[in-house]
Amino acid sequence: MVAVVIVLMASAQDRTVQNRPYADLRPFHFGVIIGTHLQDIELNNVGPLTITDEDGTVYESLVTADQDRWDPGFTVGVLGEFRLSTHFQLRIAPALYFGTRHFTFHNFRPQSTEQEYTEERQNMKTAYISSAVDLIFAAPRFNNHRPYLMLGVNPMINLSGRDNDYLKLKRYDTFLEIGVGCDFYMQFFKLRPELKFMLGLTDCLDKKHGENLRNPAMQAYTNSVNQAHSKMISLCFYFE
Repeated sequence: MVAVVIVLMASAQDRTVQNRPYADLRPFHFGVIIGTHLQDIELNNVGPLTITDEDGTVYESLVTADQDRWDPGFTVGVLGEFRLSTHFQLRIAPALYFGTRHFTFHNFRPQSTEQEYTEERQNMKTAYISSAVDLIFAAPRFNNHRPYLMLGVNPMINLSGRDNDYLKLKRYDTFLEIGVGCDFYMQFFKLRPELKFMLGLTDCLDKKHGENLRNPAMQAYTNSVNQAHSKMISLCFYFE
């Protein structure tokens, strides 16, 4: 039994022919990005509101808002990577993030129960232009794979948002990125799957949006939220 374990351990350390042995020695190289992501947003509800109906009736109500699921999207982009040292690389990756957010609003009127409320929904198409700057720390290459950790920041420009929606997001946002990945050296290219977590660093809610609404009945839903922070989980494949 001991002999079998020794043989297995020895075989696991066997060296194989390396594909693209000089790929990591280049000072700079390009690549393309294809991936998918899940996006969510943390909304801070303000609590009870004083609401004025279209007929002039004034009452106090509790309105809650939530993105009640992780919504999928897809990502495409390009990258440029600089070799800093044997283990460190600096990556700049402009990309486009496309997706949809689904918001649900519950208006609990006076003397209502949890089963008695008015529900409104909003579907928000999202399109972001981003330019991530990531620092990569890679382990030594073994055969045709090389795991790594990454940390970076990703400023984004929001191209979506309509003036007649309940909620609208700001034009600019910035994300902190933390992730893991692994380089796989193929015969003609390097494949890099990467899983990363993206946390919004700024309040992305457009608080001036409510001032431009033409329908007074929408004010209660717009004013029910005073902060919003985005977050994403991204799985991308880099081809270099």
